[in-house]
Amino acid sequence: MMTLFYVALGTLFGFILSRSGAADYNYIQGMFLFEEFQLYGIIGTAVALTAPGIWLLKRYGKTLTGKPLVVERKAGHRGNVYGGILFGVGWSITGMCPGPVLVNVGEGKLYALAALAGVLAGAALFGCSYRVLTRPFRLPPLAVGTGEG
Repeated sequence: MMTLFYVALGTLFGFILSRSGAADYNYIQGMFLFEEFQLYGIIGTAVALTAPGIWLLKRYGKTLTGKPLVVERKAGHRGNVYGGILFGVGWSITGMCPGPVLVNVGEGKLYALAALAGVLAGAALFGCSYRVLTRPFRLPPLAVGTGEG
């Protein structure tokens, strides 16, 4: 049942990305060239709404089983910087980050298939090379969970 709920939320999120222009290559390129400012407003609105929501969840939130919601702070390391740079370069070149890639595929844009292949290949390459990258980037040990959140 929860899977259907997550699919519905993902579909709603994709619809919002599509209608707002956040998945449109021209808007994204315009944002990076400082010619279009619509996406800055969308991102600012998302931060303005999400930050207090996360604060409230951390303060008063409970899990479905009634336990207090715990959001752990992640340690910073140089991998965050290099990963952020790599993410930004990929975003500016393709005009898509992982969410909009799926939106563009769903809209039938063929060029998005190349971006999707890049996302999947990059994730696979990172997963396979994580142990090698741990020392030079001072990455934390990989923690594999149950997949249940």
